[in-house]
This record gives sequence, C-alpha cells and structure tokens, in this order.
Amino acid sequence: MNYIERDDDKLKDECGVFGVIATQRPVARLIHFGLFALQHRGQESAGMAVWDGKDLNVRKGMGLVSDVFDDKNLESLKGSWGVGHVRYSTTGGSLLQNAGPFAVDSNLGFIVVAHNGNVVNADELRNELISRHIRFNSTTDSEVITQVLANAPGATWPEKLKAGASRLRGAFSLAILTNEKLFAIRDPFGIRPLCVGQLTDGEGWVVASETCALDTVGAAHEREVAPGEIIALDETGYQVINHLERWEAPEHKAALCAAELFYIARPDSVIANKSVYMVRENLGRHLAMEHPVEADLVIGVPDSGIPAATGFAEQSGLPYKEGLIKNRYIGRTFIQPDQQMRRRSVQLKLNPLRPMLEGKRVVVVDDSIVRGNTTKGIVHMLRTVGGAKEVHLRISAPPVLHPCVLGIDTGTYEELIGNRLTVDEIREYVDADSLGYLSTGNFAEATGLAWDNICLACFNGRYPIDFKYRPGGAKTVLEINRV
Repeated sequence: MNYIERDDDKLKDECGVFGVIATQRPVARLIHFGLFALQHRGQESAGMAVWDGKDLNVRKGMGLVSDVFDDKNLESLKGSWGVGHVRYSTTGGSLLQNAGPFAVDSNLGFIVVAHNGNVVNADELRNELISRHIRFNSTTDSEVITQVLANAPGATWPEKLKAGASRLRGAFSLAILTNEKLFAIRDPFGIRPLCVGQLTDGEGWVVASETCALDTVGAAHEREVAPGEIIALDETGYQVINHLERWEAPEHKAALCAAELFYIARPDSVIANKSVYMVRENLGRHLAMEHPVEADLVIGVPDSGIPAATGFAEQSGLPYKEGLIKNRYIGRTFIQPDQQMRRRSVQLKLNPLRPMLEGKRVVVVDDSIVRGNTTKGIVHMLRTVGGAKEVHLRISAPPVLHPCVLGIDTGTYEELIGNRLTVDEIREYVDADSLGYLSTGNFAEATGLAWDNICLACFNGRYPIDFKYRPGGAKTVLEINRV
C-alpha cells in the first residue's frame, strides 16, 4: 500500500500569537522571546508590529523566528506596545504575503491582528468586502479577519471589534493592537487557547497563545481568555469589555481542540486549568489500562509521545527507557533531494538506541497516526536497526478519522489512514505486532474535561459548526450551511 509520499505525517501545527503592552519599556525583544516559546505552533513565517505612540513598525519574514529577527532589526523596532505571530498555513499558501500579523487602516486608526485558528466563512466575507472595493494582498483568512474588524460599524474600538468578530465563524484567538489599547478576543467556543499574564515587574501585560510564552518573558499567568470574551488591556491592567454570542451548536458548551491536549501545545503549558504534561501522562495511564501488553520496556516517540509513554509505563509496571534519539537539528521543513532520501527521512530525525532495544519486546507510545508513513518507518527502524524482537504500538488518542477545519492541517479524508483502513489493517500496514488506540470515552475521561467542553471532531466528526465537506486537492473545501 503506497498512499502518501509526505515526509511528515504528524498533525501540522497552526499559529501562535503574542502581544505586549508595557509602560515606557521596549517590547520588541519580549515579543521575540515570546515567539521563540511559541515556535512549535508555526515554523513557516514570523512577524511582529511595534508602536511607539507615533509610528507603527512592522517586520515579517519567512522561516523560523531566528531567521527573521536579529539584533539589528530588533533594535529598529521601537515602541512599548506590540503584537507578534508565528505561522503554519492552514489557509493560504506558505508565502511572505500571507505572513502575520496583518495591519490595515480604519476610521479609528490602524489595527494590527495576529490570528490563531481558521475561519470557515472567510471566502464569503472576502467576496463581500471585495464587492465594497476593499483590496486584499494575501490569500489567508487572517487578512479577511483584519479587514472585517477594520471595516465593521462602530464609533469606538469595543463596538467595532464586537460587530466585526460577531460575523466570524470558526476558530479565532486574536491579539489585536490599536492606537488605544491591546485587545484579546477568543471565539465563543474557545477552540484555540489564549491567556493573559502580567509582567512580574508590574510594568505591563501580555497576551499569548500558551502559558509557556508567559513564563519565557517573566510574566505571571493571570487567567485564560474565556470563550467569547473581548478583553481590553493597557499599561494599568485589563478589563472584559464585551462577549460574543454563540452560534448554534447544541452538543457543545465549549470546544477546546483535543489536539491541543495530546499534541499541539507545549507540555509545560497550562490550558483549561490543566497541566498539558499531566494530561498526556494521564492519557498514557488510561491507554495502559485499555490496551495492556506483555513486554519488556516502554519507549516514547519524541517529543510529544514521551509524557504518555511515562504514564503508560507507570500504570503497567513496565520500565520506561529512552529508545529513540531525536536529531534536533533536522528541522520540520527539511527537504529530501530524492525518493531514496525521503524514505530515509525518519532515520535522519530519529535513531534507535540498539543496546536498549535489541532482542526486547518493546511498547512504542505515540500521540497519533495521521497518514501512516512515518509510523511505518519507525516500526521498521526499531526492528532492523534497533533489533527489537516485538514492536507493540500504542496511540494516546483515538484514530483521526475526520479532517480538521478549525486551525490544524490534517489533510483530506483520502490522506487519513484511519479513515481508509480498520485498526487491524493499519497494524498490518505499519508492521506492528499489535496496535491499540485510546478510545474516545477514555480520552475525554483522561483529560478531566467534560465531553461537551472539548472538540473531538477529528475523532467523531461532530464539529461545533455546520458545514459540508468535499475533497478539494490538498486542502479542505467547505460549503457553509449556516453563517
């Protein structure tokens, strides 16, 4: 079976946003550090906009944060208010014109928007704005959001932001810079994370996708932005100024993305008042109870599979060992020059520790199987290079059966191995001795969150929005039923 020749069949991260408003303190380096902490959420481009009370200075570029910013251009970004963005493309191509954040003018002055998520009615909104002679420079929904907010009715920013954001459907966590305040907005279901923190010197406030970014810049975690909240921040503090009304979704009270918990978020972050690391350990414990196996040791697939592997080992009483060594200098955008090198790409990133594995019955814990080619390569490598006697694969999430349309690139139905094959057929394809996925019920229980507070759509197809799906090339195409 030869389905997809993609190097990396993991879920693709989406974006990270970061904003700072400080008291007479340069913020470019704070934003720089914050974006470093959020680099796992997007590696295609990075950017920031900084305001000094007179001029708005914007710098964006393709590549990692370290590729886009250096000492010289950071020094040129003057100002004590600013927002930053790291991007992986879920709408629009990987092009400089699609890099965030986006800045446009409005009748109240400039607005800069850093966006994490995916707005499914973006095409409709874009066409409406084009009919009003508003021009676009990109193909991303983030620019659509920016223009919708800038052109919404309202005599004040709170009025304008509520009017504009109320028209958006889908996932949006926004850090917004204006000439009056820094704003944070989270969609009514809280699909993507967003939090607020205070700089520990008391001289400013921070908005970030994850709490790990607050830790990096020395900010204390104050609170999450609740689903539907619009929060205004200035140098003195923050205030909830409005709430967005929910669109109809009777099965969901909230809809935090499940993938944030099992894969996307950094393990040292706190989301929904839960330690991401502890949630992943607990997923591993439930996995061991649901799919026990006789084996000699447990290993995790670096990096996101390791917490679940330690939980599996603890629950099962098997020793946890480091069996796969990750080459941390092979980036996610590594390009293989030919097909032979593509087939060896797994071993370029991971290498088995043969003295630990040889002749052993090994449990391998990972967070997901999306397309299957990378997992197949890992199992093959553990057998042929590592010398494992048996390889038992355990996955700390249910099978990914449905594409995500809310900010994570899973690919199409045709690309998802869980949609095409049964569990036993997947086991046969990846050549594992056994394969066990965590069930949806045990997944929800392990997170400690209520069923109706999590978006499990990639597992069960129950999205918090209504739409029709049809395959459309490499990307998802949506026909919106309700807007």
